[in-house]
Amino acid sequence: MRIGIVLPDITEGYLKVARQIGCTDIVTTLKGEAGKLPVWGYRELITQRSRIENAGLKWTVVESQQPPDVIKLGLPGRDEAIDLWCQSLRNIGAAGIPIMCYNWMPVLSWLRTSFTTRVRGDALATSYDHSLMKNAPLTWAGTVSEERLWESLEYFLKAAVPVAEEAGVQLAIHPDDPPLSPIAGISRILTNPDAFQRVIDLLPSPNNGITFCQGCFAEMGADLEAEIARFAGQKKLFFAHFRNLRGTAEHFTEMFHDDGDTDMYRAMQAYYRAGFEGPIRPDHVPALEGEPNDRPGYSLWGRFFAVGYMRGLMEAVEKGGFQSGR
Repeated sequence: MRIGIVLPDITEGYLKVARQIGCTDIVTTLKGEAGKLPVWGYRELITQRSRIENAGLKWTVVESQQPPDVIKLGLPGRDEAIDLWCQSLRNIGAAGIPIMCYNWMPVLSWLRTSFTTRVRGDALATSYDHSLMKNAPLTWAGTVSEERLWESLEYFLKAAVPVAEEAGVQLAIHPDDPPLSPIAGISRILTNPDAFQRVIDLLPSPNNGITFCQGCFAEMGADLEAEIARFAGQKKLFFAHFRNLRGTAEHFTEMFHDDGDTDMYRAMQAYYRAGFEGPIRPDHVPALEGEPNDRPGYSLWGRFFAVGYMRGLMEAVEKGGFQSGR
């Protein structure tokens, strides 16, 4: 198991700090104007990969190169959009980056109702209160059914998974966050553990798997240890987000990693027990005093704290035993 991190930018300073705190993997997108193009260029990818590797780290996961809404909603033009997305996928594989984390949340994507909820020491955290969204107006997409999203996802997988196989890239789908359906008229389909099994079974392939976002599975009320064992046992858990929170999908607050409802030690044991050896990164964290809250959930000091906590848990599990789950 390898600790990855999302950095504010791919600079020498940030890369050095990532190594200094014990990270080995970088989870990122293609930076700059090139990352905004419909097709990511091969030369830009290898240039960024070289910058990361020259600093002694590995770029193992692409995040934020999402299939656009025209694909997720099954709108006219989706075939052309899929072709463009798959061209990027080919280039990512050719550049030697092994994992693509993506989601199936059209229009609203990652959703919170507060970015300034106070947690320990008045650190600023993100939270979600579904009661505040119950009267939300429809978006430009109108009403979107679950059936429509399942159809568009299957259509996408049939096109993208063969490309992923050829390119040598693992497609790791991320849960809906929050895992509630519908919100503002838009359904969500990745809201329970069985939905991920359905994705895997839609197109069986060694390259079709999941991002185990621990926070989202906790929001679902899932048995984290059982679900880690379930998907890692099938070799479908390609990438993990390590996160803690208090509450349920309808009303939760994202906490410091050592201060939430989840028993993080037992969760870490579960990854070891299941034989998970892929990248795992700290997910959303509070913003600490003295740093800007301009990227809610991704404050730098909070992530540094989380990495140290994760390393401590990993050492405790390795020395204390994980085969028995004690």
